[in-house]
Amino acid sequence: MFDTLGLICIIWWCMMLFQALHADIQCMGSEAQESPITNVNMNWRKMELSWESSKNFSNYKCTIVDVTDVESEGNSPLCSFPVELYMPRHKGVFFIIEVANTNISKDCRFIPGGMNRSAIENFSCVIYNVSLMNCTWQAGRDAPGDTQYFLYWQNSRDDDETECELYVKDENGRNMGCKFKNVSIVTEKSYFLVNGSSKVSRIQFYDEYIQLYKIEILTPPSKVTANCTKDPAGCIITWQPPFTSHVENKNCFQYEVSIQNKDKPTEGKKDTPVTVNNNTYEFQNYNEKKEYILKIRARGKNCLVNSSWGEWSEPIEFGQGKDYFIFATLFLIALGTISVTLLPYCLFKRYCSFKSLFSPIPQPRDKFNASNDEDTQTEYVHQPKKSCTEEITMVEEMT
Repeated sequence: MFDTLGLICIIWWCMMLFQALHADIQCMGSEAQESPITNVNMNWRKMELSWESSKNFSNYKCTIVDVTDVESEGNSPLCSFPVELYMPRHKGVFFIIEVANTNISKDCRFIPGGMNRSAIENFSCVIYNVSLMNCTWQAGRDAPGDTQYFLYWQNSRDDDETECELYVKDENGRNMGCKFKNVSIVTEKSYFLVNGSSKVSRIQFYDEYIQLYKIEILTPPSKVTANCTKDPAGCIITWQPPFTSHVENKNCFQYEVSIQNKDKPTEGKKDTPVTVNNNTYEFQNYNEKKEYILKIRARGKNCLVNSSWGEWSEPIEFGQGKDYFIFATLFLIALGTISVTLLPYCLFKRYCSFKSLFSPIPQPRDKFNASNDEDTQTEYVHQPKKSCTEEITMVEEMT
């Protein structure tokens, strides 16, 4: 019983997902209700328009009215259009079926169902790191609050449509993006379909054909090197093309080489990048006394490669620049010499006394002035000595 209920739920869910795609084809005939052309149908995978006819006609003419009219003729109630037409259908498609040499015709329009402005908006995809793809969108401006969206894509007409395996959700749990892995870029356009479901009303679908190479962000060029010489002064810069999953021809890329002087800090003094068409560049303004910063990016040229500039390579530095090491070494030597000289002086001055450390050196006797010294000593010896007299007083008690 539970298996039966589960199967019923799955079938109901699938019907909710695909009901918007079963839009009606509304037709108006030149002979009103008596037109022999009925049951008009369109196979979008094969781009075949078919119908039923109550009369046998030998020649039909079919037209899809788009930016430019596309016509097809046949002798049966079937018209085939080029599969490369890649017509999205979310805006509706207008057909005209005519019977040659008669006034019989039928105008039909494929009209998607669902609430107006409930389909997603601002759909975009980008491929990065060779095989990863992110797709994002915004909810329809008039979509009910419970609307949930689902993304299906078909890499080529030979592949089956598959649903997104990893959705990116917003804070309300609504699918607002998808992440793909192992994406391979094919030459034809890929088909993307975003369907929606809601308990309130039917949701319009959105579909688009995209050539994947046009949305690929090219990886940076690899193995960037700069070989410089003094005589003659110059540098040969080489690199390898960015890696892609579908292009191996080196001539499919154009490069932009940016070489900036590291000594120029201001933005206004940046040098203009140079555009080259191969993977080598000769830098002739090289000055060995300066240091440079090099980075390179790529874009497609005359191939199925994105014509927008890709990512910059990691900056590398080359050149000797100013020899700051010599200046630093000389400065440190001078500083050390001054420190060694001043440190003992400061210590002695703070903690020691020169007079206490070094007693006066006795001077030798001057024989020429010896008489003067002896006279001085004799005079000192014969000086009269002062005598001291002691007086004693006796006190007697009278009885």
